[in-house]
Amino acid sequence: MLKNATYRKIIHVDMDAFYASVEQLDNPDLVGKPVAVGGSSVRGVVSAASYEARKFGVRSAMSGMMARRNCPELIFVKPNFERYKEVSKIIRSIFLEYTDLVEPLSLDEAYLDVTVNKKGNPSASLIAQEIREKIKEKTGLNASAGISINKFIAKVASDINKPNGQKTVNPEEVIEFLERLEIKQFYGVGKVTVKKMYRLGIFTGKDLKDKTEEFLSQNFGKSGRFYYRVVRGNHTSEVKPTRTRKSLAAERTFNENITSEIFMMERLDDIAKEVEKRLNKSKVAGKTITLKIKYSDFTLQTRSKTLPYYISNKEVILETVKDLLFQEGMKNSVRLLGISISNLNTDKGKVPKKKVVAVQLKFDF
Repeated sequence: MLKNATYRKIIHVDMDAFYASVEQLDNPDLVGKPVAVGGSSVRGVVSAASYEARKFGVRSAMSGMMARRNCPELIFVKPNFERYKEVSKIIRSIFLEYTDLVEPLSLDEAYLDVTVNKKGNPSASLIAQEIREKIKEKTGLNASAGISINKFIAKVASDINKPNGQKTVNPEEVIEFLERLEIKQFYGVGKVTVKKMYRLGIFTGKDLKDKTEEFLSQNFGKSGRFYYRVVRGNHTSEVKPTRTRKSLAAERTFNENITSEIFMMERLDDIAKEVEKRLNKSKVAGKTITLKIKYSDFTLQTRSKTLPYYISNKEVILETVKDLLFQEGMKNSVRLLGISISNLNTDKGKVPKKKVVAVQLKFDF
């Protein structure tokens, strides 16, 4: 049991198969059928899959061809992001009926701090239930929720009873909950890290908790210190209504694999133009440029360079990307290229004028 006498009440709400569910809502003929939002072509990628499709192993980021092999009856629909945004706004308005402390993670999920809330309801679990019922009533869609003392545990808990369910981890249950959790269920522990942890004999939260902070730091760097804290129920990150953008990117998947650097530069010119447009729209600039390359065998490579000044101009972005492209040879033909800008000048929402290159209480749960 945690020693703290006071806790926050955090809810993580996650829509169930959001994109696919919206498509099924708008087209009743798709209800109960395996649906994938995305492209079914040779170059297509699945953006989202209905639960009926997931039973066949269809997952987001999977190639359309592989998804079709897994599920021959799979129905592909083109994404309609304007519609998804429209539904997301309705859901967001419901959140704001309960608290102004809403931190969206994407169109289909958000954190809510309801420690003090507009309804004066002392039970975060009942609030989560009310919110899910209102979402169903106003949109026809199902949502799942996790409720606990911090964002990390709430995020993990929201997956426990999916779809259309919720899980509350009370303060006195936190340590036992985390110890019993499979390491692959820890938010932020990806497939590569899971394999490494398995090699080190870490299979559950209890195994992780038995490791010293020094051991975890040596094997996982800064992430190791994070793992050491969260498995003990310590995660102090607050729910922030306005999240500071940390990066901005654009990418393209090509109809045919590219082998010529000349053709790659032509595509990168268009991508850089889109990045410039997004930077200007967001009124930000950045120092670190990253080139993303996905090869025909689906292996991924990134190459980065940090400049001594902020940039938002296409020409400078493209010149830097060109250096990165020719930094080393291509190991295979290329199916996707992307450019991202990070290390942004978004501290306190201010742009450094001289540095920007104008070439741019313990509660019941």
